[in-house]
Amino acid sequence: MRSRTLTLAAVAGAALLATAALPASASGSVTPRSAQEGSVSAADLLAKVTSCSQISSGKYKTDDETSATIPVCGKNGAVFWKADMDIDCDGQVTGKCNGDADPWFQDDTAFHQSDGKPLRAESLPYVVVPSTSSIWKYTSYGIKGGGVVAVIYNNKVEYAVVGDTGPTKIIGEASYATAKALGIDPDPATGGADSGVTYILFKNSQVSPIESHSAAVSLGDSLAKQFLQNN
Repeated sequence: MRSRTLTLAAVAGAALLATAALPASASGSVTPRSAQEGSVSAADLLAKVTSCSQISSGKYKTDDETSATIPVCGKNGAVFWKADMDIDCDGQVTGKCNGDADPWFQDDTAFHQSDGKPLRAESLPYVVVPSTSSIWKYTSYGIKGGGVVAVIYNNKVEYAVVGDTGPTKIIGEASYATAKALGIDPDPATGGADSGVTYILFKNSQVSPIESHSAAVSLGDSLAKQFLQNN
């Protein structure tokens, strides 16, 4: 969790209670292949999020220096936002994610692997949600650590998990692995995408174990199909 002004975001503690979870047998942190993942197309998902029913009390900035223009929107079974993508390299120290590569590096994530260790941003696709504030409280809408997220960019779909929390006033951040899978420059210091990223977070979902990307894809594909049917 980080911001581009070195502000340390508050970490919300989370009890990972399984609701729509997959069994732990679908385990193993696997570096994602290039998106598209699953059987639901980016076009079909985007067709369901063309308009916004705002559920946040205010709007978010994409970076410290920008205006607050990004609302959190509600749909049946999901919430979504459309923003940029900053690169989160926090968690376990790896070759690409460390204090030398990332000037904002922190060696922890809000949510942890099944063995108690922080997540691995270099290999695990995860998304950062804003920490709880008067703007929006993610836990009040069925969003939790390990929840499934469909991240859409340039007509590609990548399934990720909710893996970290960030600043209270900024939105639009995902792990090194998420960016790389979508063809976005994953460099934590200079990479990212300025716009065009859609994040669809499925309510009351949870991957178990959180570090299993294959489990996220399987559950995400199922939830994406439900999302199309219900909206």
